[in-house]
Amino acid sequence: MLQALRVRDFRLLWTARSIAALGTGLLDVAIPAHIYAVTGSVLATGLSLAFRYLPALLLGPFAGVVADRWDRPRIMITTDLIHALAISIALLAQTPETIWLIYAAMLGQGTATVIFRPAAQAHTPAIVGTGPLLSSANALGAFTTGVVGLSAPPIGGLLFATSGIDVVIGAAITASLLSAIAIARTTTRSRAHSRAQNVLADLIRGLRHLRRASTTRALLATNSVYLLANAALTALLIPFAVTNLGGSLQVGYLLSALGLGFLLGAPISRKLIDRSSARTTLALSQALVAGAFFLMFNASSLPIALTAAVLLGLPGVTVVVVTQTWLQRATPKPLLGRVSSAFLTIEAATSMAGAFAGPAMSQLTALPLALNSACTLTLMSALLTLCLMPRSSKPLHATGGA
Repeated sequence: MLQALRVRDFRLLWTARSIAALGTGLLDVAIPAHIYAVTGSVLATGLSLAFRYLPALLLGPFAGVVADRWDRPRIMITTDLIHALAISIALLAQTPETIWLIYAAMLGQGTATVIFRPAAQAHTPAIVGTGPLLSSANALGAFTTGVVGLSAPPIGGLLFATSGIDVVIGAAITASLLSAIAIARTTTRSRAHSRAQNVLADLIRGLRHLRRASTTRALLATNSVYLLANAALTALLIPFAVTNLGGSLQVGYLLSALGLGFLLGAPISRKLIDRSSARTTLALSQALVAGAFFLMFNASSLPIALTAAVLLGLPGVTVVVVTQTWLQRATPKPLLGRVSSAFLTIEAATSMAGAFAGPAMSQLTALPLALNSACTLTLMSALLTLCLMPRSSKPLHATGGA
C-alpha cells in the first residue's frame, strides 16, 4: 500500500489531498454547530449541508470537462485558493442576519471541491501509471480518507468548543493553502487533451463514451444502487444505535468500529484488485457489506454490533478502491476527468436520495423494516454486478509503474 509513496510527485499529491481533506473535515461539525449556536434553528443548520452538496449535483459533469481541458495541477491549485477564499467569507457570519454568508461560503467550498476531485483522480494515473502502483495509490487514499473521516470532525468540534469558529475556519484556510503549495511543487503535468470548441461538445463526448463502454455503464448502474442503499443505512445508523444499543456513547463506539474496519480493509483491498477480476471482487464485497449491515442491525448486543461494524469496513473500502482503480485503468486518459465526474455526480445524487429515503421509510413503516429493506437493496447491487458486468471485466492490463 505504501509503494506509491516512493514516487515524489505522488507523495506531494497525497499530502495535498490529505491536508485538504483534513481542512474540510474540520468544518463538518463546527459549521453546523456555529449556525445552530447563532440561530437556534435546526432548519438553518440543515441548509448548510444542502448548499455544500448542491454544486456536486449541478456542476459535476462540467467539472469533468474542466479536468480534461486544462492542466490538472493548475486546476487543483486554483480550486484550493478558491476554497480558502470561500471559507474566509464565513468569518463574517456572526449574527442571524449575516448567517447567509455561511451558505455562500458552503456553496463556494462545494464548487471548489467538485472541481478538485475529478482533476485529482484523473491526474493520479499520470503520476504512478496504471500498474500495481495505481492500486497502491488508491488503497492508500482510501486508508487516509478513513483516518481523516474518523478524526477531523471531532477535532473540528473540539476546536469550536474551546476556541471558537474563527480558529476552525483559520485552520481550514491554512490547510487549503498548504495543499496548493504541495501541488505547486509537483513536476508531472497533465496536458489538456480536449480540442472541442465548446464545453457542451466536450460533455457530449464524455456521455457518448459512457453509452458505448458497456462495462463502465454497468459499473455506474450497480454502484448507484449500492450507494443509494448505503446512504439510507448510514442515515439510519445513529437512530438505530440510540434506540437499540443504549445511547450516544454507543454511537461513538459503533462509528469507531466502522473506521477501524475501513482502515484494516485498505491494504487488503490493494492485494485483491491486482489478483482477481473487478466483477468478482466487487460483487463479493457488495454482498459482504450487505451481510455485515444485516448482522449489525439485527445484533442483540453491543459486542456483536461492534464486530459487525469492523467486518463492514473491510469489504466497504474494497468497493471504493475497486471502482476507482477500474475507472482509472479502463477509461482513456483524455476522457478520465469526465467519466470520473459522472460517477461523482451520481454519488452525490444517490447519497442525498438515500439520506432522505431511509428516514422517510422508517417513519412510514418501522425502523427494523427500513434497515432490513436497505440491506436487501445492498445485496441486490451485488446481484446486479454479476448480471450486468461481463465475466472478463478485469481492468485494462496493469501497465506502467511510474
